[in-house]
Amino acid sequence: MKLLGQEIDKKTGAGWIKLQPEESEDLWHIFNLIFRGDFIRTSTYRKIVNVGVTGSTSTKERRRVNLTIEVEKVHFDPNDGVLRLSGKNVQENEFVRMGASHTLQLELDKPFTLQKDYWDPISMERVSEACDASKRAEVVALMIDEGLANLVLVTESMSITRAHINTPIPRKRKQSQSGHEKAMERFFLTVYDSFVRCIDFSVVKCIIIAGPGFVKDQYLKFMINHAIQKENKLISDNKSKILLITASSAHKYSLKEVLNDKLVLEKVQDTKAAKEVQILNRFYSILQTESTRATYGFSAVYKANAQNAIEILMISDNLFRSNDISTRKMYVALTESVKGNGGDVRVFSSLHVSGEQLAKFAGVAAILRFPIPDLENEDDEEDYSSDDEGEDIPPPDQNIPTYDDEDTDE
Repeated sequence: MKLLGQEIDKKTGAGWIKLQPEESEDLWHIFNLIFRGDFIRTSTYRKIVNVGVTGSTSTKERRRVNLTIEVEKVHFDPNDGVLRLSGKNVQENEFVRMGASHTLQLELDKPFTLQKDYWDPISMERVSEACDASKRAEVVALMIDEGLANLVLVTESMSITRAHINTPIPRKRKQSQSGHEKAMERFFLTVYDSFVRCIDFSVVKCIIIAGPGFVKDQYLKFMINHAIQKENKLISDNKSKILLITASSAHKYSLKEVLNDKLVLEKVQDTKAAKEVQILNRFYSILQTESTRATYGFSAVYKANAQNAIEILMISDNLFRSNDISTRKMYVALTESVKGNGGDVRVFSSLHVSGEQLAKFAGVAAILRFPIPDLENEDDEEDYSSDDEGEDIPPPDQNIPTYDDEDTDE
């Protein structure tokens, strides 16, 4: 993502940042930056109705206009790479009246300006990460079994299923196996076509082919031979990136065990996804063997931080997308406090396998520097006071904004 400009007041944190998304993952970062009440300015198309002197209306005309809306709802579809923002126009415009509803669609290579009353440290850190290309690394995992394949792209912030293939395969018969073999060849060919179409080999660091039994081995052999026949050098030039890994199934949920494999960890040890998996595994281990040195849930983590006990804080980015400003501030304050106490803060993506696992622990967990036996891992039913404002903070609202159709980009 390109940072095209910014102006933020150092005292109040209010201001604007102009950005230009360049790839689909940038839209995920933007989704995590935009909240209800923020202001977005960008170009869009709007249907204009021409009114004659007699009051009659002519055919609608589509015109490009620059609009500034106050955001009310946000919707992001990671599989389609679509980010839509709906709200009301807040700036006088020749073609769009003040207060008119409109839905903007943010697109790749299309600049926009995001204005906030307060840019918190978490948002500023996300902008910095998104604009630093050196912090990105990608992994592709092909989960495959007989008749079933899932092609998953693992980036810094997301694990997205790019292709799901489910093909009926007839059983092998003693008299003739030709039906089974032909069906498997057609299945492999479909997987191959999706494989070469969906992968950017210039970016990918590691290609994992995983699954139970020998289907993964058979597919790898087919893929290499078919690439030679088609004179596709992308496969042969990237053979060193391919790892064959045994997994319990070809479903996406088995990706967690695949990313835990020692060979995979060695190959992708510098990626954010791999580090998150390693930290989560350490948390699981401590929770089982020395439970007083690991805790989860806002209540217990809050108490641990009050004792300066947190070594590593794991928190889901989903918690920073709350509609309630005070709730967002609560989690931002927690992360800043842990950092101030010398702790390590890891923000897990809710679209990653590791983030999905962390969600089972209320989205926030911690590894402690020393045992605290009296901590309780409980749901967030209590109110906590903000150190900054002395106000009661309500329990976390983890509802993600949704999108309703209004006047939209076309």
